[in-house]
Amino acid sequence: MDDNQTTGQCLCGAVKFRISGEFESFFLCHCSRCRKDSGSAHSANLFSSTAKIIWLSGEEHIKTFRLSGTRHVKSFCSNCGSALPISLPEIGLIVVPAGALDSPFDMRPNAHICCSSRANWDDDLTSIQRIDGLPA
Repeated sequence: MDDNQTTGQCLCGAVKFRISGEFESFFLCHCSRCRKDSGSAHSANLFSSTAKIIWLSGEEHIKTFRLSGTRHVKSFCSNCGSALPISLPEIGLIVVPAGALDSPFDMRPNAHICCSSRANWDDDLTSIQRIDGLPA
């Protein structure tokens, strides 16, 4: 991403934000914590040590969960549960869920991480039928 500003929001639209700055990395994390957070095979998060989060609306709807005894943190909308960006000043990073962004961005994932924790059903997914839309 260049210095353009990137916008996003939660599913219900209560929380809107803008990210100002560049992302340095984009990881698809398969650890069991991220799978639970996303309800899917992995989380898809962008990371930056220099970008800033500007909350445009709904900051009062943001809740943050920190898993005791770990560095695992998740922010989400208290209305719809959508994952939201989080600033982690203690480690000098912001983490932005890629799915929360509305603006297109050109960055491709750098890597799948924590693959040793990958779900057993998350293998050879390219061989599965692809359907444009909902199944009949």
